[in-house]
Formats: sequence, C-alpha cells, structure tokens
Amino acid sequence: MDIHSSALKHGVPVDDIEHVVRNAMVIDEMDDDLRLYLGPSGGGSLLEVIVVVRSGDRPELAIHAMPMRAKYRRLLPGG
Repeated sequence: MDIHSSALKHGVPVDDIEHVVRNAMVIDEMDDDLRLYLGPSGGGSLLEVIVVVRSGDRPELAIHAMPMRAKYRRLLPGG
C-alpha cells in the first residue's frame, strides 16, 4: 500500500493505517474507485481509511485516515 501525505493530515501513523486495512471490520466500495476501510488501530481505537483502488499491479493509495466519524457507525456490525 502507498500512503499519500493527505492521509497523514489527522495524525494517524502509517502503521495504524496499514493495520486498519489488514484488519478491517468493514470494507465499503465507494464511488470513483474509492474504498472505505473501517477498523481498529494497533491500539484498538476505530479509524476510517479511504484508499484509491488503482489499476494493474499498482497498490492501493491511502488518501485519508482519521478517527472514525459517527456517520459510519451504521456500517459496523450491529450498527
């Protein structure tokens, strides 16, 4: 996975971004080749990570990461 500098704007470390993608509780396909991952950081707090799904062999590009907002709670199991 590649990490764009915009994904670091809210202070989420790269390790936590990668942890969310690997251990996502929810993966939601969004518009325009975007994918939302909801899951725990390494310390267990819930985060939202948005990535661009790229074609070919290019890895996903994380463009957004922050503590999970309430608007996504409905997507979690038991939402």
